[in-house]
Amino acid sequence: MCMLNENLSAIMEENMINWSGLVKGLHLTPRSFLPMKSFKALTLIPGVGVEGDRHTTGEAFHSDRPEEGRQITLFEEETIEALMRDHKIVLKPNDHRRNVTTKGVPLNHLVGKKFRVGEVLLEGMRLSTPCRHIEQITGLELFNQLMNRSGLNAKILNGGKIFIGDSIVPV
Repeated sequence: MCMLNENLSAIMEENMINWSGLVKGLHLTPRSFLPMKSFKALTLIPGVGVEGDRHTTGEAFHSDRPEEGRQITLFEEETIEALMRDHKIVLKPNDHRRNVTTKGVPLNHLVGKKFRVGEVLLEGMRLSTPCRHIEQITGLELFNQLMNRSGLNAKILNGGKIFIGDSIVPV
């Protein structure tokens, strides 16, 4: 049984190394209650956040509790697809309240891991937790459906611009 577990762990680790994904959407808002706007590119400031975003300007709900691991947030396009498929909930990419919409990226497995988005280096810090604010903004009941699928909070290790279509790869 021990050998089986070791083999399974090795296979899972190998799969974590061999993934690659894409940036499908980029979003920000200067204040928590304003709608997220979509952009073709975002500027990431190391140790600070996304230029112009509410987390960087101090206009987020939790601005009184700064956290370096909340500099940029990511969300899987696969979650949007699952919400539609499993619950008939239509969530648009700019409605999930995260900065980057990804495709093909195992976000839940990137806590404590470094990865590149284009030329920018990020480190996954913790999974995002859903909050009722998304229900207030969208008018959709999806808090429970987003448990364990609410995205990833990350730290920006080196800055630069990221673009729609950029590759996302492990380091």
